[in-house]
Amino acid sequence: MGRDKAFLPWEDETLLSHACKLAGAVAAEVRIVGDAKKFAGFGSVVEDVYRDRGPLAGIHAALTNSATELNLLLAGDLPFISTEFLQYLVAQARESSAVVTVPQANERWQPLCAVYRREFAAVADHALRDGNNKIDPLFAKVTTRVIDETELARAGFSHRLFRNLNTPGDLEQAKRGIESPRT
Repeated sequence: MGRDKAFLPWEDETLLSHACKLAGAVAAEVRIVGDAKKFAGFGSVVEDVYRDRGPLAGIHAALTNSATELNLLLAGDLPFISTEFLQYLVAQARESSAVVTVPQANERWQPLCAVYRREFAAVADHALRDGNNKIDPLFAKVTTRVIDETELARAGFSHRLFRNLNTPGDLEQAKRGIESPRT
């Protein structure tokens, strides 16, 4: 988009503030993964150990700086995610012994709206040390609880929850027709 998406306006706040508020509705503690200088005004910040290595490095940083067993990771550019969905996601993770509880929608994994057990940090660390930045292949290496589109629909959620904002056009289209998180 030519600028940091975290600071884009969304419903009288920024995308980052919106994501922090959503996460805070289901988690006791919210941390932001990124540059401490840039994000300190929004809350507690954790910086990447592996800089400039993408989302897997962010997951690794979050998990290595967490004292809790289950950790919700939520990207800031998913404004259609709802508190109700996050509650459902966390409940599914609590009921499972899986290392990762991850939705699969729009024929794609949604690793940046998933619940990870802290032990996934070691898997991420190994991949990053080996020069691998991809998250999806790591799900085959651990017990993974998949929430597919059929389950999403049965639970009353739309796959459109995972529509993210990548371009100025995406942002404008989203602002014109903010969708309900339920189908």
